Amino acid sequence: MTTTTSAALQPSISLLPSKKTPIVLSVIALITLISFGFLGSSQAANFSLSTNTDAFKIPDLVFPGMATNIVFGVLLLAVAGYSWWLRSKGRTLPTYAVVLCAVLFVLGFLIWVVSGANINSISLASLLAGAVVLAVPLVFGSLSGVLCERAGVVNIAIEGQLLGGAFTAAIVASITKNAFAGLIAAGIAGALVSLVLALFAIKYLVNQIIVGVVLNVLVSGITGFLFTTVMQEDPELFNSPAHLPVIAIPGLSAIPVLGPILFKQSVIGYLMYLAVFLVWFGLFKTRWGLRVRAVGEHPKAADTLGIKVNATRFWNVTLGGIIAGIGGSFFTLVAIDSFTKEISGGRGFIALAAVIFGRWNPIGAFAAALLFGFADNLQVILTIIGTPVPSQFMAMMPYLVTIFAVAGLVGRSRGPAAAGEPYVKE
Repeated sequence: MTTTTSAALQPSISLLPSKKTPIVLSVIALITLISFGFLGSSQAANFSLSTNTDAFKIPDLVFPGMATNIVFGVLLLAVAGYSWWLRSKGRTLPTYAVVLCAVLFVLGFLIWVVSGANINSISLASLLAGAVVLAVPLVFGSLSGVLCERAGVVNIAIEGQLLGGAFTAAIVASITKNAFAGLIAAGIAGALVSLVLALFAIKYLVNQIIVGVVLNVLVSGITGFLFTTVMQEDPELFNSPAHLPVIAIPGLSAIPVLGPILFKQSVIGYLMYLAVFLVWFGLFKTRWGLRVRAVGEHPKAADTLGIKVNATRFWNVTLGGIIAGIGGSFFTLVAIDSFTKEISGGRGFIALAAVIFGRWNPIGAFAAALLFGFADNLQVILTIIGTPVPSQFMAMMPYLVTIFAVAGLVGRSRGPAAAGEPYVKE
């Protein structure tokens, strides 16, 4: 009787899902319908899917600007209304519906911008291929973050690892005149940065966030100092790195859209695809991966089973540093022909956002990095064709997409339970 009375007096707890998704969907639906649709240009937007070097041609996609976005806006409003209805029933919107809404919104934005631009045509094939290229360092950085956080260590130092890899690759490839020597040196530089992180965070139990931030500042300062005092003194010797060539696979690279993305990449680009698969397979299909995930979720339980928790974390952080360092070499061995101060441009933090947006899964982090790479390339192309959007906003686009994706679309997500928590064996 007492138990029943006590239970009855307990305040009721709402089990309704979060309002975040319905609100976000409602906002983007209204933006699409009003700004992109009714207030948009009535001119057509042309998207080409083939280039002159493709084996065969795919017809262009042509969308009437205003009419198409009105239709998209109505569809998005319908999905938003459905999301509100599902919430009232205690259910959440399926993931595929959220993805569909994101695609419609991005496509609607592209149609609105291109239809109102000075040039009403854009190469979608080049846009996607360029997005993959720009996403390469983000993918390597996000894989580093996944490896570290799955083992229980928060890797804020991705930015420093990318920057250290870029600097070391440039100076070694310049001195040796060998791009592959620079690639190997970049991995070693990333490992050295991660070793400092592992030493202080794992052995000496220093706060992982603080160590990561300090490492980013330290690497930025060291590379900036050496750039000024060494590289600029003799750029021919120290800052003229050999480049990794783009390797096109005959036949396959001429396939429209997919050919340049999958079969026309630099060595680092091909390594990116291989790294994504190997990290995913290692974490989820091997005994090693099971142990790593156990260490990241419940280190004490893993310890009782005989797993060396801190040793596992140490080697995972080191491996993550090697991967991030290789990603940093992309800046100086592929993207441009020399090293400059702060060449990584904050991409380490965007990679960290990709880890969260991808829900600590290598495949998810890869997809998130591609999204951010797409935004980065989009702002460049849309600035060239002359859009009604201010150039300052276009420059902010990659970072706005990052904030919106993590804060607005990631929803409720939980990382490894022991991430950021030091482990002391009792």
